[in-house]
Amino acid sequence: MKRNILIFSFFNLMILLCGCSNFLDEHVPQATLTDDQVKTPDNAEAMVISAYAIFTSAEDINSSFSMWNFDVRSDDAYKGGSGTSDGDVFHQLEVQQGVLTTNWNINDMWERLYKCVSRVNSAIVLLNESEMDTKSQRLAEMKFLRAYAHFLLKRLYKNIPFVVNANLNYDEYNELSNTTYTNDQGWQLIIDDLMEAYNTLPVAQEEKGRPTKAAAAALLAKTYLYKAYHQDDRQSNQVTSIDNNDLQKVIEFTNPGLYPAYGLESDMHNNFRPEEMYENGKESIWAIQYSRNDGSTYGNLNWSNGLIPPNIPGATDGGCDFYKPSQNLVNAYHTGADGLPLFDTFNEKDYDMANDNADPRLFLTVGMPGLPYMFNKNYMMAKSSIWSRSNGLYGYNVSLKQNVDPALIDQYLIKGSYWATSMNRIVLRYADVLLMRAEAYAQLGQTDQTVSLLNQLRTRAAKSTQMIANYPSTYGVKFYVSNYNGSYSKEEAIKMVKMERRLELGMECERFFDLVRWGDAATVLNKYYSEEIDNCAIYKEAHFTANKDEYLPIPYKQLSASNGHYTQNIGNW
Repeated sequence: MKRNILIFSFFNLMILLCGCSNFLDEHVPQATLTDDQVKTPDNAEAMVISAYAIFTSAEDINSSFSMWNFDVRSDDAYKGGSGTSDGDVFHQLEVQQGVLTTNWNINDMWERLYKCVSRVNSAIVLLNESEMDTKSQRLAEMKFLRAYAHFLLKRLYKNIPFVVNANLNYDEYNELSNTTYTNDQGWQLIIDDLMEAYNTLPVAQEEKGRPTKAAAAALLAKTYLYKAYHQDDRQSNQVTSIDNNDLQKVIEFTNPGLYPAYGLESDMHNNFRPEEMYENGKESIWAIQYSRNDGSTYGNLNWSNGLIPPNIPGATDGGCDFYKPSQNLVNAYHTGADGLPLFDTFNEKDYDMANDNADPRLFLTVGMPGLPYMFNKNYMMAKSSIWSRSNGLYGYNVSLKQNVDPALIDQYLIKGSYWATSMNRIVLRYADVLLMRAEAYAQLGQTDQTVSLLNQLRTRAAKSTQMIANYPSTYGVKFYVSNYNGSYSKEEAIKMVKMERRLELGMECERFFDLVRWGDAATVLNKYYSEEIDNCAIYKEAHFTANKDEYLPIPYKQLSASNGHYTQNIGNW
């Protein structure tokens, strides 16, 4: 069980106090909140806990707030499972064919995230009407959570209604439009909430699930980075310009001085270990907290990765084998004779473990045939049905960052309806702060700064071998990663940043959104489809349509209920 951490398991308390179990889901606060008997500090704190709780209770295996279900659109991962009909609506997204506005997954994520916004806004209403010593800090925490929910929604759907007035009544909510604001203005609304949080949140929080000033700074930097790549043409999703003022804000909010308690772990894998000694480590700026043995049957476990474990007889029986690393991602870790990425040529041939050099991060991100699964030699991976429920349709690779060593079953990996783990999900980690800073400098032409930041990550990559130190001698793999040296042009530096983001954040559900943000999605993914057919035959009919497939369509259910106030995203119907 985790100690001294905010555990989100008491949200039903406030629902009972307020009588608002249904109304919360309508995205507006319940009228009973005006009752003076409810406006107590204890009840306000309980409602805050309920707002935190929604970020775990409102997600599940089909709709993970990590977004792995939607990252199958990227070149990092295949959908996986037993075949194309297993999670067919996600297969449609993967190949960008046959996606309908009526598909359940399109509407499901919309509703779940707006439930998060609703719960936060209800907490804000009660906080504003209560007197408590921590009122300003709790309001700042709620503004942070509201910004985070709107951020996730905006990355998925682009044109969304912003519920930033916590006091909207039912009629006012139903008059909201999803096109009131330009794309740029929408990002600014998220920034406004985050600035309120940043100006109030403390440098440290005793309960680790609560955001700090550094967490607000990191999410501000991330939002400004998205905002910088302007996509404000209503008839296009193309990047029309890159705003230098926004890039300067990224540099401002990634200043190392804002992160005195944070830094890179000595080994990248420490970020993806469930043991208490590794969770909430120095690289974890803000993480969703999960727990075990907290008094309930299964604890506050993370079920949202429950489809990802492979189906290992006698261990993870029933594992569904989704979200499988692509061969393209594996090839990206191949390094040349100089220890640097191969960039434009990395996918000309598949990485050969016996002969090719590789960045050590490959073996901390992807489990491959011939190597031990989760570094446990009792579970050797092979080209067999154990490691591919689809019998090879989606290959035999397995994600390592979401999975847990089977030796830890009943400790940190627990079987219920699906597999679950108490391992935190890091939302903001310091490596991403360095990468955002490097990207802003690269776009501003300050390439020396870019190279210095990227080399911090590459130096750490070379040292990330605590779990795989015996791989060269036992399995014949060849580690080789070196730092960048010399002078680079702006274009070269940008290319380096894009590659480094992929290598460092592989299988962390950032890749598709990065490609859309850069305006690279159509070019990169159509090339990927054409090159990947031999490795994954499902891509034979795949095609990414620019100015359509960058964002999910507005769900039909939401359009039809909006009384004409919502406009469908371009390219959809």
